[in-house]
Amino acid sequence: MAGNKRINKEIQIMMRDNDLNKNQYSIELVNDSKQHLIAKILGPPDTPFQRGVFGIDMKIPDKYPFEPPICKFVTKVWHPNISSATGAICLDILKDKWAAGMRLESLILSLQSFL
Repeated sequence: MAGNKRINKEIQIMMRDNDLNKNQYSIELVNDSKQHLIAKILGPPDTPFQRGVFGIDMKIPDKYPFEPPICKFVTKVWHPNISSATGAICLDILKDKWAAGMRLESLILSLQSFL
């Protein structure tokens, strides 16, 4: 499956230098599955979220990269586009504006800048 090969390559690249402070994000596999990740992002500077560390649960569908990952915040975030009850994220790139050319790393960084 082409998607699995791509997921493997993307995760391998991100894990090479998996340092939260250096890269503004880190990832860990859930139960060693490359289709279920927990990403941690630093709150962007000069925002109410700075100095915070926020966890994002990312489930990679079998049809990735043609379908977006299913993402939700596992850290409580007070934001108008994030459900305070479930952590669900209302963002167009996680729905109809997703493009197969997007990478997991760019999605993680987009979620960070979204805060």
